[in-house]
Amino acid sequence: MKKNTKLNKWLWKWHFIAGLVSLPFILLLSVTGVIYLFKAQYEAPIYKPVKEVAAQGKAISYQKQWEIAKENAVKKPNGMILSSEETQATEFTSGMFGHASSLFVNPYKGDVSGEILPQKSFMYKVRKLHGELLMGKYGTKVVELIACWMVVLILTGLFIWWPERGWKIKGYFIPRTNLGKRTFFRDTHAITGFWMSILFLIILAGGLPWTDIWGAGFKWVQEKTNTGYPSTWNKFSVNNNPENAPIISLDEMVVKAKLLNLPGEVKISFPKGKNGVYSVSNTYYANQNDQKMIHFNPHTGAQVLQHNWEDVGILMRGRMWLMAFHQGQFGKWNWILMIFAGAVLFLMSLSALISYALRKRKGDWGIPKVPASFKASYGVVILVGILCILLPLFGLSVILICIFALIGSFNKKKLQTQL
Repeated sequence: MKKNTKLNKWLWKWHFIAGLVSLPFILLLSVTGVIYLFKAQYEAPIYKPVKEVAAQGKAISYQKQWEIAKENAVKKPNGMILSSEETQATEFTSGMFGHASSLFVNPYKGDVSGEILPQKSFMYKVRKLHGELLMGKYGTKVVELIACWMVVLILTGLFIWWPERGWKIKGYFIPRTNLGKRTFFRDTHAITGFWMSILFLIILAGGLPWTDIWGAGFKWVQEKTNTGYPSTWNKFSVNNNPENAPIISLDEMVVKAKLLNLPGEVKISFPKGKNGVYSVSNTYYANQNDQKMIHFNPHTGAQVLQHNWEDVGILMRGRMWLMAFHQGQFGKWNWILMIFAGAVLFLMSLSALISYALRKRKGDWGIPKVPASFKASYGVVILVGILCILLPLFGLSVILICIFALIGSFNKKKLQTQL
C-alpha cells in the first residue's frame, strides 16, 4: 500500500503527542482493569462466612426473612436473590449499580449473617481508580478523554505502521532483536498494537457506556430511536386494585419464580408503591438471549407481562454485550482474554515509553516534524470531523488544540514583526 508521506508524518506527530500524554494513564488503567478482573476470586474467601451457612433443620419462611432484612438493612431491601444451594444465606438487595448493597439472612437461625457494602471494599476503590482516578466526576471525564484518544491512537497507529513494501516476519510479526534496544521496544509496541487493535477497540466500546459525556449521549440516542429497554421493563404497575388489598406472600412468589426455570442468577424485585408489582428477572451471561423480565400482580399472583431479551432495543442489547465482554463475564475464556488484553496493553504502553526514552535527545521533546507544505485533504478533515462528533471530548480537545495553535501562530508572527 503506497502511503502519502506527508500525511504519514502528520499522523505520526499527533500519534506521538497523544501517546506521550495518554500512556501514563493507560498504564494505570490496564493495571487496575486486570486487578478488578480478580474481584470474585479476591472477595470469595472474605465473604464466605457471610454468604454460606450450615443447613440445620427447617428454614423459616421467606416472608419472615424479608421482615428480618427490613429491620436490619442499612437501606430498605428492594429485591431478593433466589438461593441455588441449601447452604447459601438468603440475599436481600438494596439500591442499584454501584450503590447497591446486600444483606444476608441465615434461613435456619433467622439472624443476619452479615451485610456487604461494596463502597467500603478494596475492589470498589480499584473500580473507582479505574473509572474516575478517585477524582469523582472530574476524574471520569479525564478517563473518558483518554479513552477517546486511545481510539485515535489505534486508528493513526494502524496507518503509520501499515507496511508499504510487503509483509516480513521480523518487524511485522515478531520484534527485531539485531537492531538495538530502541528498535526492539519500538517493534514490541507497534506489533502488539497492530495485532490487538480490533480487540482493544471492542474493549474501549465496552467501557465508554460508563462515561459521563459519551455515555449520556448514547442513552439519548437510545431514547430517541427507541432502542433501549422497553418502558415497562423495570417500571410497571397494576391499577384498579381493591383498597388496602393484601399482597401475596414472598413464599408464594418464590414458588412462582422457581417454576419459571430461569437460568443464571434469578432476582425477585419487590412491589414499589400501592400499584407496584412483583418482578422476576434473571442475569445469564452464558446466553443473554435467555434473559427475561416477568411482572406479577402482587394481589392475585397472576402473571401480567413478560419481556424477553428480543424485546430490548438493538442498541441496548449491543451495549450490554460489550459491557459484559469488557468485564470478562462471558465465561473463563472471556475472563482470560481480558487479563491477556490488559497485560498486552501494559506491555505495549511500557515499550512505547522505553522506546521514546532511548530515542529522546537531551533538551528536545523529539516531536516528529511535519513539512510546512502539508495540508490536510478534505477526506482527512471529514474523518476527523466524524471522530469529533462520535467522541465529543476528543472533539472538544481538538478545538482547544486549534485555538492554542492559532494563538501560538499569532504570537510568533507578532514577535517576528517586532524584530
